[in-house]
Amino acid sequence: MGTNFEIDGNRIDKNSVIPVYYQLAKLIEKSIYEGKLKPGDALPPENELVRRLGISRMTVRRAIAELTNAGLVYTQKGKGTFVARPQLENMVFELGDFREEIKKRGMEPRVKILSTKIVRADELLAKKLEVPLGTPCLYLRLLTSANDIPLIYEHKYMIFSKKKPILEFELRDPALTNFTDLVSAYGEGMPAMSKMVLHASVVTEEEADVLKVKRNTPVFVVEQTLYNRDKKPIGWGKAVFRGDRFKFTSYVGWTKIEEENRE
Repeated sequence: MGTNFEIDGNRIDKNSVIPVYYQLAKLIEKSIYEGKLKPGDALPPENELVRRLGISRMTVRRAIAELTNAGLVYTQKGKGTFVARPQLENMVFELGDFREEIKKRGMEPRVKILSTKIVRADELLAKKLEVPLGTPCLYLRLLTSANDIPLIYEHKYMIFSKKKPILEFELRDPALTNFTDLVSAYGEGMPAMSKMVLHASVVTEEEADVLKVKRNTPVFVVEQTLYNRDKKPIGWGKAVFRGDRFKFTSYVGWTKIEEENRE
């Protein structure tokens, strides 16, 4: 365990509306982000946390479970709980509204719906949306261009709701090119959470034709999954970005460093 790590029992407010397990998880998380707890360091044993903080063993275990689910710690049977090493696949990368970003650069994005149809979920789609094979899904293909230059080629799928009939002219509404709005309007349920994954790839033959680039051109691919309040997938999509027209930037700030710089 890192020698600089301490938990002040007075910082756990048992009268707060914030659950005690969550307060403890946040204290440990803060120690990790501030470097007081480093990768490989052991957390204090359950018994010690119970004694020092005057809380139940169940509360400690729930806090550890929260940290484990967040990928910040891991438990080895018979040895204890340790701070995990950062995993690149769990890094947070904030992705904004791409069409708004295009506008900021002085270009006017134009979205064209290439096709819309009802499809039956194949193995990939059934896995992404956690539905049985053959489940009816609404499928859209879209192309975003700016100044007549193709930029983004998208495939969007959502669980089809028979209660929400499709009107072709409504699908042509530019306001509904946002995936969340599309799923809200035509999908099964209301989106409550979105997950995006960014990775590099090369264009397929079809993507090269649509984006008007050469074969094997590098591209960025963003996969997005929308979930309802029960954390069940209700929409999945893939957007292919031209690698020669986009770059993705992530800003990460460290409060401690900023405070030191001000001194």
